[in-house]
Amino acid sequence: MADLQPISAALEALLAGVSPLSAETVPLEAAAGRVLADAVTAQLDVPPFDNSAMDGYALRAADAGKRLPISQRIAAGSPAVPLIEGSCARIFTGGAIPPGANCVVMQERVEMDGERALIPEGIPVGDNVRLQGRDVKRGSILLNAGERLEAAALGHLAGQGITQVNVRRRPRVALLSTGDEIIDPGTPLKPGQLYNSNRPMLKRLLENFGAEVVQLVSVPDDYAQTVALLRQAAMEADVVVSTGGVSVGEEDHVKAALESLGQLDMWKLAIRPGKPLALGRLPRTDGSEARFVGLPGNPVSSFVGAWLFLRPVMGALLGCPALNALPTLTAIANFTTNTGPRQHYMRVALRFTDTGVIADAFEDQNSGVLSSCISADALAVIAPHQKVENGSLVRCLWLKGLG
Repeated sequence: MADLQPISAALEALLAGVSPLSAETVPLEAAAGRVLADAVTAQLDVPPFDNSAMDGYALRAADAGKRLPISQRIAAGSPAVPLIEGSCARIFTGGAIPPGANCVVMQERVEMDGERALIPEGIPVGDNVRLQGRDVKRGSILLNAGERLEAAALGHLAGQGITQVNVRRRPRVALLSTGDEIIDPGTPLKPGQLYNSNRPMLKRLLENFGAEVVQLVSVPDDYAQTVALLRQAAMEADVVVSTGGVSVGEEDHVKAALESLGQLDMWKLAIRPGKPLALGRLPRTDGSEARFVGLPGNPVSSFVGAWLFLRPVMGALLGCPALNALPTLTAIANFTTNTGPRQHYMRVALRFTDTGVIADAFEDQNSGVLSSCISADALAVIAPHQKVENGSLVRCLWLKGLG
Protein backbone atom coordinates (compact mmCIF):
# COMPACT_ATOMS: atom_id res chain seq x y z
CA MET A 1 0.00 0.00 0.00
CA ALA A 2 3.06 2.29 0.07
CA ASP A 3 2.41 3.45 -3.51
CA LEU A 4 -1.11 4.70 -2.77
CA GLN A 5 -1.47 8.47 -3.10
CA PRO A 6 -3.65 10.70 -0.88
CA ILE A 7 -6.59 12.58 -2.32
CA SER A 8 -4.85 15.93 -1.74
CA ALA A 9 -2.05 14.91 -4.10
CA ALA A 10 -4.56 13.67 -6.67
CA LEU A 11 -6.48 16.94 -6.62
CA GLU A 12 -3.27 18.92 -6.93
CA ALA A 13 -2.26 16.90 -9.99
CA LEU A 14 -5.72 17.11 -11.54
CA LEU A 15 -6.09 20.88 -11.14
CA ALA A 16 -2.51 21.91 -11.94
CA GLY A 17 -2.60 24.39 -14.79
CA VAL A 18 -6.38 24.37 -15.16
CA SER A 19 -7.75 27.84 -15.91
CA PRO A 20 -11.28 29.13 -16.62
CA LEU A 21 -12.66 28.60 -20.09
CA SER A 22 -13.56 31.40 -22.48
CA ALA A 23 -16.74 33.44 -22.06
CA GLU A 24 -19.88 33.73 -24.15
CA THR A 25 -22.96 35.96 -24.02
CA VAL A 26 -26.35 34.29 -23.54
CA PRO A 27 -29.90 35.56 -22.97
CA LEU A 28 -30.86 35.80 -19.32
CA GLU A 29 -33.70 33.31 -19.81
CA ALA A 30 -31.12 30.74 -20.98
CA ALA A 31 -28.59 31.45 -18.21
CA ALA A 32 -29.94 29.21 -15.43
CA GLY A 33 -27.08 27.26 -13.86
CA ARG A 34 -24.43 29.14 -15.82
CA VAL A 35 -21.43 30.85 -14.20
CA LEU A 36 -20.75 34.57 -14.56
CA ALA A 37 -17.50 35.39 -16.35
CA ASP A 38 -17.47 39.02 -15.20
CA ALA A 39 -18.78 40.96 -12.25
CA VAL A 40 -22.08 42.79 -12.83
CA THR A 41 -22.46 46.37 -11.58
CA ALA A 42 -25.88 47.64 -10.55
CA GLN A 43 -27.29 50.29 -12.86
CA LEU A 44 -30.39 50.93 -10.74
CA ASP A 45 -31.26 51.37 -7.09
CA VAL A 46 -33.47 48.56 -5.76
CA PRO A 47 -36.11 49.52 -4.91
CA PRO A 48 -35.89 52.47 -7.33
CA PHE A 49 -38.06 54.70 -5.10
CA ASP A 50 -39.36 54.83 -1.54
CA ASN A 51 -42.44 52.60 -1.36
CA SER A 52 -44.93 51.20 1.09
CA ALA A 53 -44.36 47.83 2.73
CA MET A 54 -48.09 47.31 3.25
CA ASP A 55 -51.61 48.56 2.61
CA GLY A 56 -52.35 51.57 4.79
CA TYR A 57 -52.01 55.34 5.00
CA ALA A 58 -48.95 57.48 4.26
CA LEU A 59 -48.46 60.60 6.40
CA ARG A 60 -46.02 62.81 8.23
CA ALA A 61 -45.09 61.20 11.54
CA ALA A 62 -45.73 64.53 13.24
CA ASP A 63 -49.43 64.18 12.31
CA ALA A 64 -49.88 60.86 14.15
CA GLY A 65 -52.79 60.91 16.60
CA LYS A 66 -54.87 63.27 14.42
CA ARG A 67 -57.94 62.99 12.19
CA LEU A 68 -56.58 63.48 8.70
CA PRO A 69 -58.39 63.92 5.39
CA ILE A 70 -57.37 61.59 2.58
CA SER A 71 -55.89 63.73 -0.15
CA GLN A 72 -54.88 61.05 -2.70
CA ARG A 73 -54.97 57.36 -3.45
CA ILE A 74 -51.72 55.62 -4.48
CA ALA A 75 -51.78 52.13 -5.96
CA ALA A 76 -48.63 50.22 -6.94
CA GLY A 77 -47.48 51.51 -10.30
CA SER A 78 -49.34 54.82 -9.98
CA PRO A 79 -47.57 58.17 -9.64
CA ALA A 80 -47.67 60.05 -6.34
CA VAL A 81 -47.94 63.80 -5.91
CA PRO A 82 -46.62 65.80 -2.94
CA LEU A 83 -48.69 65.23 0.19
CA ILE A 84 -50.97 68.13 1.13
CA GLU A 85 -50.00 69.39 4.57
CA GLY A 86 -52.23 68.04 7.31
CA SER A 87 -53.51 65.13 5.19
CA CYS A 88 -52.71 61.49 4.56
CA ALA A 89 -52.66 59.33 1.44
CA ARG A 90 -54.41 56.01 1.02
CA ILE A 91 -51.58 53.77 -0.15
CA PHE A 92 -51.20 50.12 -1.17
CA THR A 93 -48.26 47.75 -0.94
CA GLY A 94 -45.56 48.82 -3.38
CA GLY A 95 -47.05 52.24 -3.90
CA ALA A 96 -44.64 55.19 -4.08
CA ILE A 97 -44.33 57.24 -0.90
CA PRO A 98 -45.53 60.76 -1.76
CA PRO A 99 -43.07 63.62 -1.16
CA GLY A 100 -43.73 65.02 2.28
CA ALA A 101 -44.76 61.68 3.84
CA ASN A 102 -42.26 59.80 5.98
CA CYS A 103 -44.16 56.82 7.39
CA VAL A 104 -47.03 54.43 6.72
CA VAL A 105 -49.54 53.14 9.24
CA MET A 106 -51.15 49.80 8.42
CA GLN A 107 -54.83 49.96 7.57
CA GLU A 108 -55.81 47.64 10.45
CA ARG A 109 -54.77 50.33 12.93
CA VAL A 110 -56.80 53.11 11.33
CA GLU A 111 -60.47 53.93 11.98
CA MET A 112 -62.54 56.05 9.64
CA ASP A 113 -64.53 59.06 10.86
CA GLY A 114 -66.56 59.91 7.81
CA GLU A 115 -64.03 61.07 5.21
CA ARG A 116 -61.21 61.37 7.74
CA ALA A 117 -58.77 58.75 8.97
CA LEU A 118 -58.23 58.45 12.72
CA ILE A 119 -54.45 57.91 12.93
CA PRO A 120 -53.11 56.29 16.11
CA GLU A 121 -50.38 57.99 18.07
CA GLY A 122 -46.73 57.06 18.13
CA ILE A 123 -46.04 56.25 14.46
CA PRO A 124 -42.25 56.51 14.06
CA VAL A 125 -40.50 58.08 11.08
CA GLY A 126 -39.74 55.43 8.46
CA ASP A 127 -42.31 52.95 9.75
CA ASN A 128 -43.38 50.51 7.00
CA VAL A 129 -41.36 52.41 4.37
CA ARG A 130 -38.98 50.53 2.05
CA LEU A 131 -36.35 53.12 1.25
CA GLN A 132 -34.89 53.59 -2.22
CA GLY A 133 -31.72 51.51 -2.60
CA ARG A 134 -32.40 49.43 0.53
CA ASP A 135 -31.52 46.21 -1.34
CA VAL A 136 -29.10 47.44 -4.01
CA LYS A 137 -27.30 50.74 -4.51
CA ARG A 138 -26.59 51.91 -8.04
CA GLY A 139 -22.89 51.46 -8.83
CA SER A 140 -22.40 48.63 -6.33
CA ILE A 141 -21.35 45.10 -7.32
CA LEU A 142 -24.56 43.22 -8.00
CA LEU A 143 -22.95 39.79 -8.54
CA ASN A 144 -19.30 38.75 -8.62
CA ALA A 145 -17.55 36.81 -11.35
CA GLY A 146 -17.78 33.11 -10.59
CA GLU A 147 -21.33 33.34 -9.23
CA ARG A 148 -23.55 30.50 -10.36
CA LEU A 149 -26.84 31.82 -11.68
CA GLU A 150 -29.55 30.08 -9.72
CA ALA A 151 -33.05 31.36 -8.96
CA ALA A 152 -32.31 34.34 -6.69
CA ALA A 153 -29.34 35.50 -8.76
CA LEU A 154 -31.43 35.39 -11.93
CA GLY A 155 -34.11 37.46 -10.22
CA HIS A 156 -31.45 39.91 -9.04
CA LEU A 157 -30.28 40.42 -12.63
CA ALA A 158 -33.82 40.72 -13.98
CA GLY A 159 -34.51 43.39 -11.37
CA GLN A 160 -31.90 45.52 -13.12
CA GLY A 161 -33.56 45.08 -16.50
CA ILE A 162 -30.67 42.92 -17.71
CA THR A 163 -31.47 40.73 -20.72
CA GLN A 164 -28.03 39.23 -21.52
CA VAL A 165 -25.15 38.00 -19.38
CA ASN A 166 -21.53 37.10 -19.99
CA VAL A 167 -20.94 33.53 -18.75
CA ARG A 168 -18.24 30.86 -18.95
CA ARG A 169 -18.52 28.34 -21.70
CA ARG A 170 -19.71 25.00 -20.36
CA PRO A 171 -16.89 22.45 -20.06
CA ARG A 172 -17.33 19.80 -22.76
CA VAL A 173 -17.09 16.27 -21.41
CA ALA A 174 -16.74 12.96 -23.22
CA LEU A 175 -18.10 10.09 -21.13
CA LEU A 176 -16.66 6.69 -22.04
CA SER A 177 -17.94 3.38 -20.67
CA THR A 178 -15.46 0.52 -20.96
CA GLY A 179 -15.99 -3.22 -20.94
CA ASP A 180 -17.63 -5.77 -23.22
CA GLU A 181 -19.84 -6.82 -20.31
CA ILE A 182 -21.47 -3.37 -20.01
CA ILE A 183 -24.51 -2.89 -22.23
CA ASP A 184 -27.19 -0.24 -22.56
CA PRO A 185 -30.62 -0.65 -20.95
CA GLY A 186 -33.16 -1.94 -23.44
CA THR A 187 -30.94 -4.75 -24.70
CA PRO A 188 -31.62 -8.25 -23.34
CA LEU A 189 -28.95 -9.33 -20.87
CA LYS A 190 -26.74 -12.26 -21.74
CA PRO A 191 -24.89 -14.29 -19.11
CA GLY A 192 -22.13 -12.21 -17.55
CA GLN A 193 -23.47 -8.87 -18.78
CA LEU A 194 -24.51 -5.82 -16.75
CA TYR A 195 -26.57 -2.77 -17.61
CA ASN A 196 -24.71 0.54 -17.72
CA SER A 197 -25.76 2.33 -14.53
CA ASN A 198 -22.75 4.65 -14.51
CA ARG A 199 -23.57 6.47 -17.73
CA PRO A 200 -26.90 8.12 -16.76
CA MET A 201 -25.69 8.69 -13.21
CA LEU A 202 -22.50 10.46 -14.25
CA LYS A 203 -24.18 12.38 -17.05
CA ARG A 204 -26.64 13.84 -14.56
CA LEU A 205 -23.92 14.67 -12.04
CA LEU A 206 -21.76 16.31 -14.70
CA GLU A 207 -24.65 18.42 -15.90
CA ASN A 208 -25.37 19.45 -12.31
CA PHE A 209 -21.70 20.44 -12.03
CA GLY A 210 -22.14 22.75 -15.02
CA ALA A 211 -20.74 20.57 -17.81
CA GLU A 212 -22.06 19.73 -21.26
CA VAL A 213 -21.73 16.03 -22.06
CA VAL A 214 -20.87 15.95 -25.77
CA GLN A 215 -19.99 12.26 -26.21
CA LEU A 216 -21.44 9.03 -24.80
CA VAL A 217 -19.16 6.24 -26.01
CA SER A 218 -19.01 2.51 -25.34
CA VAL A 219 -15.41 1.24 -25.41
CA PRO A 220 -14.79 -2.46 -26.08
CA ASP A 221 -12.08 -4.48 -24.31
CA ASP A 222 -9.59 -3.87 -27.08
CA TYR A 223 -6.37 -1.87 -26.72
CA ALA A 224 -6.27 -0.41 -30.25
CA GLN A 225 -9.91 0.69 -30.13
CA THR A 226 -9.40 2.14 -26.66
CA VAL A 227 -6.50 4.25 -27.97
CA ALA A 228 -8.52 5.42 -30.98
CA LEU A 229 -11.59 6.35 -28.93
CA LEU A 230 -9.55 8.21 -26.31
CA ARG A 231 -7.79 10.16 -29.05
CA GLN A 232 -11.11 11.02 -30.69
CA ALA A 233 -12.68 12.07 -27.37
CA ALA A 234 -9.78 14.42 -26.58
CA MET A 235 -10.32 16.26 -29.86
CA GLU A 236 -13.83 17.32 -28.86
CA ALA A 237 -13.83 17.46 -25.07
CA ASP A 238 -12.17 19.54 -22.37
CA VAL A 239 -12.41 16.60 -19.99
CA VAL A 240 -12.50 12.91 -20.88
CA VAL A 241 -14.13 10.68 -18.25
CA SER A 242 -14.04 6.91 -18.43
CA THR A 243 -15.54 4.26 -16.18
CA GLY A 244 -13.79 0.94 -15.70
CA GLY A 245 -10.67 -0.34 -17.37
CA VAL A 246 -8.19 1.37 -15.02
CA SER A 247 -7.29 -1.65 -12.89
CA VAL A 248 -4.56 -4.23 -13.61
CA GLY A 249 -6.58 -6.94 -15.33
CA GLU A 250 -5.63 -8.27 -18.75
CA GLU A 251 -8.71 -6.62 -20.27
CA ASP A 252 -8.15 -3.25 -18.54
CA HIS A 253 -6.66 -1.15 -21.34
CA VAL A 254 -7.44 2.45 -20.34
CA LYS A 255 -4.34 3.11 -18.25
CA ALA A 256 -2.00 1.72 -20.91
CA ALA A 257 -3.81 3.63 -23.66
CA LEU A 258 -3.57 6.86 -21.69
CA GLU A 259 0.15 6.38 -21.15
CA SER A 260 0.70 5.72 -24.85
CA LEU A 261 -1.19 8.85 -25.90
CA GLY A 262 -0.44 11.36 -23.18
CA GLN A 263 0.46 11.57 -19.53
CA LEU A 264 -0.58 9.59 -16.46
CA ASP A 265 -0.40 11.97 -13.49
CA MET A 266 -1.79 9.74 -10.78
CA TRP A 267 -2.95 6.18 -10.31
CA LYS A 268 -4.01 4.16 -7.27
CA LEU A 269 -5.31 6.42 -4.55
CA ALA A 270 -5.48 5.85 -0.83
CA ILE A 271 -9.25 6.17 -0.78
CA ARG A 272 -12.16 3.80 -0.32
CA PRO A 273 -14.14 3.36 -2.45
CA GLY A 274 -12.20 4.21 -5.59
CA LYS A 275 -8.59 3.04 -5.27
CA PRO A 276 -8.04 2.32 -9.01
CA LEU A 277 -8.62 5.88 -10.24
CA ALA A 278 -6.44 7.30 -13.01
CA LEU A 279 -5.78 11.00 -13.60
CA GLY A 280 -3.91 12.34 -16.57
CA ARG A 281 -3.85 14.40 -19.76
CA LEU A 282 -4.54 13.70 -23.42
CA PRO A 283 -2.88 15.85 -26.11
CA ARG A 284 -4.73 17.52 -28.96
CA THR A 285 -3.44 18.34 -32.42
CA ASP A 286 -3.41 22.08 -31.62
CA GLY A 287 -0.96 21.54 -28.74
CA SER A 288 -3.52 21.88 -25.96
CA GLU A 289 -4.58 19.12 -23.59
CA ALA A 290 -7.78 17.49 -22.41
CA ARG A 291 -7.92 16.40 -18.78
CA PHE A 292 -8.56 12.73 -18.17
CA VAL A 293 -10.34 11.18 -15.19
CA GLY A 294 -10.57 7.40 -15.17
CA LEU A 295 -13.13 6.32 -12.60
CA PRO A 296 -13.52 2.75 -11.35
CA GLY A 297 -16.32 0.70 -12.84
CA ASN A 298 -18.10 -0.03 -9.56
CA PRO A 299 -21.01 2.42 -9.44
CA VAL A 300 -20.46 3.68 -5.88
CA SER A 301 -16.78 4.31 -6.66
CA SER A 302 -17.83 6.31 -9.73
CA PHE A 303 -20.42 8.22 -7.70
CA VAL A 304 -17.94 9.15 -4.97
CA GLY A 305 -15.19 9.89 -7.50
CA ALA A 306 -17.48 12.26 -9.37
CA TRP A 307 -18.07 14.36 -6.25
CA LEU A 308 -14.42 14.31 -5.21
CA PHE A 309 -12.78 14.90 -8.62
CA LEU A 310 -15.20 15.83 -11.40
CA ARG A 311 -16.92 18.57 -9.40
CA PRO A 312 -13.73 20.50 -8.53
CA VAL A 313 -12.30 20.26 -12.05
CA MET A 314 -15.56 21.66 -13.42
CA GLY A 315 -15.31 24.43 -10.82
CA ALA A 316 -11.79 25.28 -12.00
CA LEU A 317 -12.83 25.32 -15.67
CA LEU A 318 -15.85 27.49 -14.86
CA GLY A 319 -14.03 29.79 -12.46
CA CYS A 320 -16.69 28.94 -9.87
CA PRO A 321 -15.31 28.76 -6.30
CA ALA A 322 -18.56 27.26 -4.98
CA LEU A 323 -17.80 24.05 -6.90
CA ASN A 324 -14.22 23.70 -5.71
CA ALA A 325 -14.98 21.94 -2.45
CA LEU A 326 -18.03 20.36 -0.86
CA PRO A 327 -19.54 22.05 2.21
CA THR A 328 -18.62 20.26 5.42
CA LEU A 329 -20.34 19.75 8.73
CA THR A 330 -19.49 17.87 11.88
CA ALA A 331 -21.80 15.05 12.91
CA ILE A 332 -22.07 12.53 15.72
CA ALA A 333 -21.43 9.01 14.48
CA ASN A 334 -24.20 6.49 15.04
CA PHE A 335 -21.97 3.70 13.74
CA THR A 336 -18.65 2.02 14.37
CA THR A 337 -15.83 1.35 11.91
CA ASN A 338 -12.10 0.81 11.64
CA THR A 339 -10.14 2.04 8.64
CA GLY A 340 -6.98 0.61 7.16
CA PRO A 341 -4.41 2.54 5.10
CA ARG A 342 -7.06 4.19 2.91
CA GLN A 343 -9.28 7.18 3.71
CA HIS A 344 -12.87 6.01 3.74
CA TYR A 345 -15.81 7.97 2.34
CA MET A 346 -18.87 6.38 3.95
CA ARG A 347 -22.40 6.99 2.74
CA VAL A 348 -24.45 8.38 5.62
CA ALA A 349 -27.93 9.74 6.24
CA LEU A 350 -28.11 12.75 8.55
CA ARG A 351 -30.61 13.51 11.30
CA PHE A 352 -30.78 17.06 12.64
CA THR A 353 -31.70 16.86 16.33
CA ASP A 354 -31.70 19.18 19.34
CA THR A 355 -28.47 17.57 20.52
CA GLY A 356 -26.65 17.80 17.20
CA VAL A 357 -26.42 16.25 13.76
CA ILE A 358 -26.49 12.45 13.84
CA ALA A 359 -24.82 10.46 11.05
CA ASP A 360 -26.33 7.04 10.36
CA ALA A 361 -24.10 4.94 8.14
CA PHE A 362 -25.64 2.56 5.64
CA GLU A 363 -24.97 -0.98 6.79
CA ASP A 364 -23.56 -2.22 3.49
CA GLN A 365 -20.73 0.08 2.34
CA ASN A 366 -19.71 -2.17 -0.56
CA SER A 367 -18.76 -0.25 -3.72
CA GLY A 368 -21.40 -2.09 -5.72
CA VAL A 369 -24.36 -1.06 -3.53
CA LEU A 370 -25.62 1.96 -5.46
CA SER A 371 -28.95 2.04 -3.62
CA SER A 372 -27.18 3.59 -0.61
CA CYS A 373 -26.26 6.63 -2.72
CA ILE A 374 -29.91 7.48 -3.35
CA SER A 375 -30.64 8.22 0.31
CA ALA A 376 -27.17 9.40 1.30
CA ASP A 377 -27.11 12.99 2.54
CA ALA A 378 -23.36 13.10 2.93
CA LEU A 379 -20.05 11.30 2.79
CA ALA A 380 -18.49 10.77 6.22
CA VAL A 381 -14.72 11.17 5.86
CA ILE A 382 -12.82 8.69 8.01
CA ALA A 383 -9.05 9.12 8.02
CA PRO A 384 -6.69 6.15 7.54
CA HIS A 385 -5.99 3.95 10.57
CA GLN A 386 -8.85 5.46 12.58
CA LYS A 387 -11.34 3.84 14.91
CA VAL A 388 -14.81 5.37 15.03
CA GLU A 389 -17.20 4.50 17.82
CA ASN A 390 -20.77 5.54 18.55
CA GLY A 391 -20.61 9.17 19.65
CA SER A 392 -17.39 10.01 17.83
CA LEU A 393 -17.35 13.26 15.88
CA VAL A 394 -16.94 12.80 12.14
CA ARG A 395 -16.48 15.27 9.31
CA CYS A 396 -19.15 14.97 6.61
CA LEU A 397 -19.24 16.27 3.04
CA TRP A 398 -22.75 17.53 2.33
CA LEU A 399 -24.28 16.27 -0.93
CA LYS A 400 -27.96 17.17 -0.94
CA GLY A 401 -29.05 20.14 -2.98
CA LEU A 402 -25.61 20.58 -4.53
CA GLY A 403 -24.53 20.62 -8.14
